[in-house]
Amino acid sequence: MIPPQEASARRREIEDKLKQEEETLSFIRDSLEKSDQLTKNMVSILSSFESRLMKLENSIIPVHKQTENLQRLQENVEKTLSCLDHVISYYHVATDTEKIIREGPTGRLEEYLGSMAKIQKAVEYFQDNSPDSPELNKVKLLFERGKESLESEFRSLMTRHSKVVSPVLILDLLSGEDELEVQDEVPLEHLPEGALQDVIRISRWLVEYGRNQDFMNVYYQIRSSQLDRSIKGLREHFRKSSSSSGVPYSPAIPNKRKDTPTKKPVKRPGTIRKAQNLLKQYSQHGLDGKKGGSNLIPLEGRDDMLDVETDAYIHCISAFVKLAQSEYQLLTDVIPEHHQKKTFDSLIQDALDGLTLEGENIACAARKAVIRHDFSAVLTVFPILRHLKQTKPEFDQVLQGTAASTKNKLPSLIASMETVGAKALEDFADNIKNDPDKEYNMPKDGTVHELTSNAILFLQQLLDFQETAGAMLASQETSSSATSYSSEFSKRLLSTYICKVLGNLQLNLLSKSKVYEDPALSAIFLHNNYNYILKALEKSELIQLVAVTQKTAERSYREHIEQQIQTYQRSWIKVTDYITEKNLPVFQPGVKLRDKERQMIKERFKGFNDGLEELCKIQKAWAIPDTEQRDKIRQAQKNIVKETYGAFLHRYGSVPFTKNPEKYIKYRVEQVGDMIDRLFDTSA
Repeated sequence: MIPPQEASARRREIEDKLKQEEETLSFIRDSLEKSDQLTKNMVSILSSFESRLMKLENSIIPVHKQTENLQRLQENVEKTLSCLDHVISYYHVATDTEKIIREGPTGRLEEYLGSMAKIQKAVEYFQDNSPDSPELNKVKLLFERGKESLESEFRSLMTRHSKVVSPVLILDLLSGEDELEVQDEVPLEHLPEGALQDVIRISRWLVEYGRNQDFMNVYYQIRSSQLDRSIKGLREHFRKSSSSSGVPYSPAIPNKRKDTPTKKPVKRPGTIRKAQNLLKQYSQHGLDGKKGGSNLIPLEGRDDMLDVETDAYIHCISAFVKLAQSEYQLLTDVIPEHHQKKTFDSLIQDALDGLTLEGENIACAARKAVIRHDFSAVLTVFPILRHLKQTKPEFDQVLQGTAASTKNKLPSLIASMETVGAKALEDFADNIKNDPDKEYNMPKDGTVHELTSNAILFLQQLLDFQETAGAMLASQETSSSATSYSSEFSKRLLSTYICKVLGNLQLNLLSKSKVYEDPALSAIFLHNNYNYILKALEKSELIQLVAVTQKTAERSYREHIEQQIQTYQRSWIKVTDYITEKNLPVFQPGVKLRDKERQMIKERFKGFNDGLEELCKIQKAWAIPDTEQRDKIRQAQKNIVKETYGAFLHRYGSVPFTKNPEKYIKYRVEQVGDMIDRLFDTSA
């Protein structure tokens, strides 16, 4: 049961909370009444605003529509005025641009092309809208005059700025191709950059707007002239340089920039000069004869001229390829793509025709020289033909897309030179075989004949041009075509040819040797020539080339040489026969000789002395240029004679066969040896 005090306190607490809740409820009720009043006021305001807004809209919409119509009318007026201004401007184009067109495009191409664009638009307008108006004729005439000025400017720019490429620069470009290290190639600048850009812009305008192709003819004519003059300048550079210094070098240029041509000697074939060097080399080794001049070795002035012409032509061929490649790169920037090949074909014709004609002239000169049996001239064909074949892939690439007649010029020249070369080889072999036996042309001392030195020197040249010479021979084979023969086949043909020449030479030498009345001199002559041939073969790669088809050639020559030595030695038999044991008197020591025996001994001494003196006198004038062979033959003969004479002198030197022994015993054994040591020595 709750105490009375707690119940009273509890009641008061509940009454207080109830009173608070009643106050809160009264506050909420007042707030709701105020909110309702505010809502009613807001609804009234919005209703009033909506009514006013509707009245405003009904007033504004007609005004807006009227304003919109006015704006449209204003725009139409402005467009009409603009169109009128545009049309009127066409009537002023001729007046506005006439001065610019009259003064030309030089120095202000951009402005000039802008004026031409205005004139063109005026022409198009009048053609479409007023084809009978006088204004059309006026702007047409102005357009044609402007186009002619652009064509003239194109020609002027090409003429003024196209320069011949200097020989020094060409030589440096060609020399740069042989450098082992990789270098940044500086392209040829045929036109200054500014002029080139003007030329390109004019050409594009003429193609696109001028409907003109005549400028392409102007282009190829000017560039063709420069290309031809550049190559001719290089040829002239060789001639001038050779006449002054003998070697066409690029001049040294100190403090050169990166794009400055470098100094570099030009490679030279030196075909005929090499033959001279070979001749000197063999002379130093005692292989060359004293009388044997060679018609393969002309005067040195002619050698230099042939070398210069050959070098010049070879370098002109390479220069053509290099310059033609550069010309095509320039042409692609100026000429429209579908006209490039045709224009390039026309551009290179003069230079290519010049090179082809010069090559044909070289071949023709060689052909005439061969008819005269002057085979030195044909040596110029070999390096040229080799270079043409080596350059042919580049030629084919450069001439790709040109006419068939243009592409066939180089193959035709190669075929022509191969025919000349093959004919020269054939005629040379026949000339070796059929060279006449002229007594006055034979060396009196039995040394090497000029025919032998000529043949060897000519064959030496083939070593540097084995593939070329082999291809020449193969091109004449009916069983092979120009593209089917292999290098091995060509090598075998060349080996067979060399063996044929050597065989013909051997037969001719045998025939010539019969001119000599003395068999011993004939043997010395054959010995010298065979030895010369063998040593020349051994000192070069000819012996390896001969061995391709004739393995025993070296042994055969050695046998021939030995055979001639033995033939020569038989010339001494008539001397040594006087003092041999046969038919000599037999006597006993201390027994007096009969008159017949004394006379026999006298005759033997006298016969030996006279024969020795006669042979030494004759054979001293003979020659054996090879020191080794000369010493060998002397020593062998000296041993035989000294041994025989020594035995004879030992047996009869002390025999009292005469009262004047010094009359018959004229020489000691050593003296006989000394006399033989002076054989083959005209200076002794």
